Amino acid sequence: MAPLIELRGLTVEIPTPAGWIRPVDDVSFTLDAGESLGLVGESGSGKSMLALALMGLLPPGARAQGEAWFSSANGGANGAAASRVNLLTLAERDRIAVRGRDIAMIFQEPMTALNPVMRVGAQIAEAIRAHRAGLSREDVDRRVLAALARAAVPEPAMRARQYPHQLSGGLRQRAMIAMALAGHDGDAPLAERSSGEPLMGNASRAPRLLIADEPTTALDVTVQKQILELLAQLRRDLGLALLFITHDLGVVAQVADRIAVTYAGRIVEEGPSREVLERPRHPYTAGLLRASPQLVRKKLEPIPGTVPSLTALPPGCAFEPRCALRIAECAASMPALRAAGEAHRARCILVEEAAK
Repeated sequence: MAPLIELRGLTVEIPTPAGWIRPVDDVSFTLDAGESLGLVGESGSGKSMLALALMGLLPPGARAQGEAWFSSANGGANGAAASRVNLLTLAERDRIAVRGRDIAMIFQEPMTALNPVMRVGAQIAEAIRAHRAGLSREDVDRRVLAALARAAVPEPAMRARQYPHQLSGGLRQRAMIAMALAGHDGDAPLAERSSGEPLMGNASRAPRLLIADEPTTALDVTVQKQILELLAQLRRDLGLALLFITHDLGVVAQVADRIAVTYAGRIVEEGPSREVLERPRHPYTAGLLRASPQLVRKKLEPIPGTVPSLTALPPGCAFEPRCALRIAECAASMPALRAAGEAHRARCILVEEAAK
């Protein structure tokens, strides 16, 4: 069975005064239906740009190369049968049909992603009408309230009339989730469904892939936990695949089946979450773990140096200037991803030694 989404050498190039840069460089991975993949890395490592490439929302002048095959089950706007399409070569009209219907995204920073002069309900209604232009106003209003209730927003009728600045950070994030899933046909909130019963009757109209770009940034830990639990519930009930973008290893451990660690636009390690977190095979992943707070009190060890500029990447491994384990060969050429265990790969020539 084909994966839900398969990236093959995805590369994004952006023009700058210093020349073309590659915030996403030769990225390949697969994501199965219902699976959760955590994309982890420092700011500037290309995580958000990869998501924008899949959504067809790259900045003006940017260009994408490679392949991004997506298995659409919802069909096009005319109800076409399931098909496998390359997201990078879709015409704009077909891309609009996929965006929001098959692939939904929760954007980073809801206060800037939401329109500050539009009521929350009006913004969700706009997302509904984008794919269901023939609905009456009453049907749209009903779906708006259902979307807010599905995202566990209390008092949805009142919240729909409010502006983004009148909501707390957690409620704004829930409003973003409601907007992302507004095309779903199910009308009752998930809390009212029978316990453990999947939404089989309506799930066919829910997006198959949900991209969550730093959905818990700037939230306190209590609200963060609520958002993560909500995403887990939506994933179970709607059968969503989840691409979860974050820089927080503690968060990704709670939501992801697999982890892909990015550095300077490339994936440097990928594997099952527990395997990557307990037995990292790339020095960068190990450095991130040493720099992250743990339940056991210990001194945090920051990674020395900074992420290299994309306009001046080293000729070999991009992490080589910061790596305590580097050898002469590391500066010669970019290493390939090498097997580091079952379903576990790392972009390091010292994989065998690291495993020992």
